[in-house]
Amino acid sequence: MSFDIQGYHLFNQFAGHHPILDHTFAFFAQYSLELYIILFIIAWFTLPKIEVKQRHTLLIMGLSGVLGLIINVIISHIYFRPRPFMVLEKGTFTQLIPHAPDASFPSDHTTGSFGFAAASWGKAPKWITISFSILGILNAIARLYVGVHWPTDVIAGILIGMLSGRLLWKFSSLFQPITNWGLRIFHYGINSQ
Repeated sequence: MSFDIQGYHLFNQFAGHHPILDHTFAFFAQYSLELYIILFIIAWFTLPKIEVKQRHTLLIMGLSGVLGLIINVIISHIYFRPRPFMVLEKGTFTQLIPHAPDASFPSDHTTGSFGFAAASWGKAPKWITISFSILGILNAIARLYVGVHWPTDVIAGILIGMLSGRLLWKFSSLFQPITNWGLRIFHYGINSQ
């Protein structure tokens, strides 16, 4: 699709020409999972000890990302789309990070990122929502910038992540026992005052 090719080059044209941008986006493209783990840990331990609902929100956020990845696995087994570096002519793009030649559609990183972020919208404190959303946006841009995804891979990832967040909230009460278990481990909740 011309949209994908033009959109891909719109972001990837800067790769390899600006060392600071290259290192920044390569970092976000490769280490977003580790950054999310750090954010989840910070959020869990900095929320007030009696805060049960917000910790349940963190659980739903995490599960939303997982659900999105499960949906992606199903899609990638039905439809295989090659990554840009598998089909574009050498010299017409810049790939900044190594990547296996597996299915490009949808973007797993973007799906997980927006699953985490979307599940926080309207449910978590602003600092959690903002930090997870900004990291999701940076991750989506980074996957294009470093040359490993098409724009529609990223757009699909955003939509699947948002859908996962909505779905998990519809069934969130089913997961309350898991939250309660986590609260008991750390002696958090109503009885922690």
